[in-house]
Formats: sequence, structure tokens, C-alpha cells
Amino acid sequence: MQELAKRILPLCENYIIINLYVESRSHFKHGLVNHAFAAALRAILQDYHAMVAQLEHQFRLGRLSLQGLWFFCQPMMGAMQALTVVVQKASMNNLSGSAILNLLQSQAAAMAGDNAARSLLEKLTQHACAPYLGILERWVYEGVIDDPYWEFFIAENKTLQKESLTQDYNAKYWQQRYSLKPGIPSFLTNAAEAILTTGKYLNVLRECGHHVQVPFAENAKLTNSGQNRPYLECINIAYNFASAELLNLITQKYDLNSRLRSMKHYFLLDQGDFLVHFMDIARDELIKKPATISVEKLQSLLDLALRTSVAVSDPCHEDLTCCVERTSLPAQLDVLKKMGNSISDLYTPTDSLEGDSNSENFIQSAPVNITGLETFTLNYKVQWPLSLVLSRKALTKYQLIFRLLFHCKHVERQLCGTWQTHQSTRSLNLLGTAISGSYVLCQKMLHFMQSLVHYLTFEVLEPNWHVMYERVQTTKSIDEVMQHHDYFLDKCLKECLLLWPEILQKVEKLKSICLQYSAAIQWLIPSMLVSDSVVTNVNSSDGVVLKEISNKGANRTRSRHRAQTIRAWKSTDDATFKATLGKYEEEFTEEMKSLIIFLSSCSQAEPYLAHLAQGLQGLGKDL
Repeated sequence: MQELAKRILPLCENYIIINLYVESRSHFKHGLVNHAFAAALRAILQDYHAMVAQLEHQFRLGRLSLQGLWFFCQPMMGAMQALTVVVQKASMNNLSGSAILNLLQSQAAAMAGDNAARSLLEKLTQHACAPYLGILERWVYEGVIDDPYWEFFIAENKTLQKESLTQDYNAKYWQQRYSLKPGIPSFLTNAAEAILTTGKYLNVLRECGHHVQVPFAENAKLTNSGQNRPYLECINIAYNFASAELLNLITQKYDLNSRLRSMKHYFLLDQGDFLVHFMDIARDELIKKPATISVEKLQSLLDLALRTSVAVSDPCHEDLTCCVERTSLPAQLDVLKKMGNSISDLYTPTDSLEGDSNSENFIQSAPVNITGLETFTLNYKVQWPLSLVLSRKALTKYQLIFRLLFHCKHVERQLCGTWQTHQSTRSLNLLGTAISGSYVLCQKMLHFMQSLVHYLTFEVLEPNWHVMYERVQTTKSIDEVMQHHDYFLDKCLKECLLLWPEILQKVEKLKSICLQYSAAIQWLIPSMLVSDSVVTNVNSSDGVVLKEISNKGANRTRSRHRAQTIRAWKSTDDATFKATLGKYEEEFTEEMKSLIIFLSSCSQAEPYLAHLAQGLQGLGKDL
């Protein structure tokens, strides 16, 4: 009898432990899951109370022996012991929310040999899941987190606002406004990312004033029915609905494709006619130092250039604005790299410690007196929800590419001006003089700049943009759109040499030489061509008239001038010109050879560099 009593007493002890847990966890402060779990335990204890009442009735009738008591208690022993283990673990670790659900599922799996205990724990799991799945329902059907006790596995950071996407380069709104917390229920682990994304999409739709309600939500209540898992199908349907709705909203109502084409027209100079007009009318303002430039005046000139170009037909052209940076392009790239954001991860392997010091030396040696021509860039007004794709980070990358293209166009225009200056000397017989060498050097520099611009536009930007645009048309979610767009920008930054500090340093040096040469030639040639009245007073030892322009030729080439002009090229001027030309030719030749050698050495690892190296090969043979 004593042995039978010892076998029965643990049942009473288990009841006391479970009952204490139920009483302590029945308050809502312990969370909805704990409250539902305690309610389910209370229902089981009621069955225990009913059994005790029946046994007591049998005892009062004198029909209950100790052996009979043991017989009737045995079915309840296993269940109460299993519940006690769960309750003790939950109490010891003060578990709540998803931790309770994971504990119940793990204990049910451990009871593989006891079907009754396993079924009981699975039933308890279903009851405890009910409030948790209610929170999940509102999230995947409405995009709302209704989680008063912080039990849900998705956290909301209300300090992050959508406005930061257009203001902060390192904005984390999309990544961190809603994020996964530790402790995801094991039965939702595989669907966690889809659940997070679904709610994020619905939240964006709601913030846009778009009514969002999954069509089948009223008849698709999420339930956890053991192995069947019908909730997973509901989650997938909700995800597909939210993804399609948001993508349709952004591409149709907010016309994302038109915005992408506008970015290509203006920042990637796909339609550069407005830029030619702008550079002509804004030259006087752009040659000033950045601090003295009137941005308002530049904006009015930009608007004028847009209205007189094909851009006037673009409904988005009014969102284009101008701004003036305070640092050079290499300096801005260096700042972005040191910020430790994603752009630093894109730098090429050759950007070693030595490369970093070279880059810093180059930035420090850059001219201090930079002008608006080196710092001018465009900006673009982007509204929510387009700012998810065209964020401040994306716009900054567009601006980096635009600054490179804009300055290359400026250098090319200056060299074209030098070529026109050379054309003014065609009426003079200057064969055998230094100016003939200047013709050749000018053509080499023009070939370099035109090859560089052709590479940037037609071999990098144009094909990559078309690949990105085609992929965007076949995407099924806004995340895929952002992924393709970001990949496009990062690839363009790299292939446009902006993430190659050593190559960019050489290119900037070559452009600087071209500008110095152009300025020097455009000043020297006019100053060395003197009129007849000056020549007649010059001794023959100081200068000779190489060719006299006839009256007929002067009338044909300069019909608006009646006075005849005789120009001369003095021997002393020729020596000065030759010395100046030799300095620039030597510097240009040395830098160009160095660039071609470096491009060729890197082209095996980075094949796209071979295209630029090939375009410059013909120039390299002539150096």
C-alpha cells in the first residue's frame, strides 16, 4: 500500500505546480501567449477536478480501493507529468511569446513514444498560438503590428521616418523600420522573411493612402493545425497580393519607368542637348569659386536650357534642380569611402594601403582653387514611395557619374575651342614652326577625351542601363526593382573608373594637363599673331612675315571686315611656343603611357577595362 501511495502522490505534486503556474500567468502583463496557454491548462485542470470528484463519489459509496484509485489515476499521470515539465521550464526561464510556443513544440516532438502526451501538447500549442496568429493576421493582411506586449517577432522602429530616404545617404528606413527579432517561432522560421516583407509592402500602400485589404482575409483565418500548416499557404497568397499591389502602384500611378528614363536623360546625358546650351549660357557663373556661385542664377539658367531643348517634352523635367558641391570629385569619393558605407565595399582589390596613400596624396595635391566646373551637379526631387528606389544613396551615385561626365564634356569643349584657335592660323604659312606640333598634340588630346567619353557613355552606361531596365520590367516585387537598380549603379560606378582610385588619379591628371594646354594655347596664339602696323616697325632680325593675306582672301574669309590684316609669326615667339608646347606634350605623353600600361595590366582581372585600353591603344602607338 505504501508503494501505491508513493506512485500516486507525484500526481498531486504535479497538480500543485501546474495550478500555481496557471494562477501566476493568467494576467495579461505576462503576454497574450502566456494567457492563452494558462487558459488551456485551466481547462485540463478542470478535467482533473472532474476525475477527483468522481473518485471522491466512489470513495463515499465505499467502492474505491487504493488499487482502484491507482487504476483510475494512471491515464492522467503521463499527461500531468508532461505538463509539469513544460511548466517548470517556462517558469524557470520566465518564458513568454514565441519562446513558449517553441518550448511546447520541442516537448511535443520529444514525446514521440507517448501519443497521448504528444497529442495533448499539440492541442496546447494550438490554443497558445491563437493570439500569436491573430497578431500575424493583422500584419500580413493589413500591414499593422498590434502587439501590446512585444511578443511578435517583428519589431517596429518608429524613430525612422520615410523622409530620411531623400535626406540621409545612409538611411536605414527600408532595412530597419521593420526588422526581425530573435526568437522566431520554429513553425514560422522558413516563412519569416516573406511575412516581414508582406507587412512592409502593405504598410507602404497604406501610407500612400491606398486602401489595402487582402481580398480573402475575412475567410482565411490563420490556424496552426499540426502537420498540415494551412497558414503557410495563406501567407504566400498574402505576400503575392501585397507584392503585386505595391509594384503596380509604383510603376503605374507613380510612373517609375518615366522617372528612370529621366534619370538617364539628365544624369547620364542620354539627351545632352540641354547641357550644351547650359554650359554656354552658364559659363560666366561656373568659372567662379563654389562659395561665390549663385545657385539661384544657375537654376534659372538650367530651366532656360531645359525649356529650349527636347527635355521640355519630359513631364518630369521640373523636378530637376542644380547644386554646387564644395569639394572635388576625388575628395567626395574619399569621404564616402571613409564613411564606411556600402560604397567602400565596392572598391577594387588594387585599392590597397599603398593605393589609399596615393589617393590621399592625389586629393591633397588637387588644385585648391576649384570652380563650379569641377563641383557643379544636378539634383532631383523624389516623392514617396519612389524614394524607395531613387533614395539619397542612389541619387548620390547618379551625381558622382554626372560630375565625371560633366567635367569630361567641359574638357572636350575646351579642346574644341583650341582646335578652333588653330583653325584661325590656317591662313598663315606656319609649316616648320612649333604650332604644327600643337595641331598634333591637340588632336591627341581630343582623341583621348572623345575615347573616354565614348567608353563611359556607349560602352558602360548605355548597355548596363538597358539590361537594368529590361530586368525591372520583369520583376515581381519592389525589392527586386531596388536590387537591380542598385546593382546597375554599383556596376556603373566601378566601370566608370570612380572606384579605381589609381586610374581616376591618372585620368584627372590627364584632364588637368589638357585644360592647362588649352588655356595656354588659346592665350599664346592670339598674342603672337601681330598686325601689319606692328610688323612694319619690327627689325627683320626680330621677325619675318611668313605669309600675307591677299585682299581677295581676306574678303572671302572675313567678309565683315574691310581692313586688310597681315599676320606674322616671330622667331622669338616660336621658341617660346615650342618650349611651352614641349612641356605639355611631355607630361601628357608620360601620363598617357602610364594609364595605358595600367589599364592593360588590370584588364585580365577586369575585362571591361580592356575596352578603354583598346580605344586608347591607337593613341599610345603615336606617343
